[in-house]
Amino acid sequence: MTPPPAPSALDRVRAAYARIADVDRPEIWISLRPRADVEAEARALDARRGAGAHLPLAGRLLAVKGNIDVAGLPTTAGCPSYAYLPDRDAPVVTRLKDAGALVVGTTNLDQFATGLVGTRSPYGAVRNARDPLRISGGSSSGSAVAVALGLVDLALGTDTAGSGRVPAAFNGIVGLKPTRGLVSTEGVVPACASLDCVGVFARTLPEARLALALMSEPDGARATPPRTPGPWRIAVPPLAQLGELDDGWAPAYEAAAARLAAAGARLTTVDLTAFTEAAAMLYEGAFVAERYTAVGAFVDQGSADLDPTVAAIVRRARDIPAHRLYADQAALAALRATALTALGDADALLLPTAPGHPTLAEVAADPLGANARLGRFTNSTNLFDLAAVAVPADEAGGRPFGVMLVGPAGTDDTLATVAALLTPPAQVAVAGAHLTGQPLNPHLLALGAHLVRTTTTAPAYRLHALRTDPPKPGLVRTGARTGPGTGTAEGHPVEVEIWQLPPEGLGALTAALPRPMTLGSVELADGTSVPGFLCEPSALDRTEDITRYGGWRAYLAR
Repeated sequence: MTPPPAPSALDRVRAAYARIADVDRPEIWISLRPRADVEAEARALDARRGAGAHLPLAGRLLAVKGNIDVAGLPTTAGCPSYAYLPDRDAPVVTRLKDAGALVVGTTNLDQFATGLVGTRSPYGAVRNARDPLRISGGSSSGSAVAVALGLVDLALGTDTAGSGRVPAAFNGIVGLKPTRGLVSTEGVVPACASLDCVGVFARTLPEARLALALMSEPDGARATPPRTPGPWRIAVPPLAQLGELDDGWAPAYEAAAARLAAAGARLTTVDLTAFTEAAAMLYEGAFVAERYTAVGAFVDQGSADLDPTVAAIVRRARDIPAHRLYADQAALAALRATALTALGDADALLLPTAPGHPTLAEVAADPLGANARLGRFTNSTNLFDLAAVAVPADEAGGRPFGVMLVGPAGTDDTLATVAALLTPPAQVAVAGAHLTGQPLNPHLLALGAHLVRTTTTAPAYRLHALRTDPPKPGLVRTGARTGPGTGTAEGHPVEVEIWQLPPEGLGALTAALPRPMTLGSVELADGTSVPGFLCEPSALDRTEDITRYGGWRAYLAR
């Protein structure tokens, strides 16, 4: 079957702005470019592509963290009174635009890139893409959520202590933190200039790797030749050294390690002590003084829009004596030597990206403690001059669970190659226009999907005929498994098909979902759950309830 033609850049822009309006998450953005301006650039891009120009990112939509310069948009670093208007793009933005990417806007962040929570901003806390009661993770919060919700294809973030990896894990996407120096930090408001990295978010690993290759400086790499696998050597710490993890996260981590072993990797045990001790030094030691060097003079002016937690961190750093910095540098050098010795000849260290995923309320109650816990595994990476990639590994407790592969500087390509072994095929439950023989089924086939089985949902759903083109149903969970309950419509089993896709397929489907369709967890008759197409309950007004037919095909054949 011939796959549907690739949409033009103009079509992609129009779809993106429609989806931005549909999801209604203004806290993601600091500056959203006028639609007409981006459409004009898209038309020009389509003309260039039609003329044969080589544009590897043609039509990909790009969001840029608000501490990275985009010409014509204010660089705020999450603080409106700090804003300045750059007259040119940061080099990393220029590289992606030259490859055909279209900048949609700049995104929200923990102010001055100080935090791993995504709540420290006068522009508002950025809520998680899957669970709005939980944090998005920071500091690159808006960039991660924009990708996870399918508003853009790629987004730039910065990563000093884990800011490009923690939000990737919490939102079920990929986050690459390159070797320091591989990607230019010119045109970036620094957090800790000696440690900062510009990284990239994407829904799939191939997209992220392509973007990183295009972002990289010709002379910035310290690449080591990729080793011929045979087998990959993966360091795994004992569970006891990981400390307290959220419920279900330890088994999910062990399952990720088991997948690598099943793929042929050789697992070795590593002592994690040096890594966790160094992680604590990033904020508790003298290295935080570099944050005062970056923005301390501005913070001392006391602007009204300063986040109080961020301002307190920066101001405390002002009075750290120089002798503490030298002592900490010596201690860090010793810890790094111990850590690298512990890794030995391992190609990568496998870790949970974060130890847990707090709610917005939990962070509000303990902003410093919650943030410190989140950096347990990520804080040491740049201090030790390592590279890292964060990828989705599974779900735990109904939430995305992510792992991180960390390796020596220059092994970015190796880490991504190993990470590809962790990305399981995705499954999706479809109940309407994507069913076999229905109008949108070719979209699944074009993504390389294949039918696994036909089954039903748990008896907790209802089906409505929506007024859409092409016609499709809306599947909604009622909350009542049997009987009418208390004012809730009785739920029934509904026929669904389960399709398996390549890892990148689910992201492509999510990005193309029109309102009122959403992607959520669908409980099946056997008690398991898979991602599936659901419908916003608000779209059901004045629609026909067709649950009694048991499924969309039976309704069409009525």
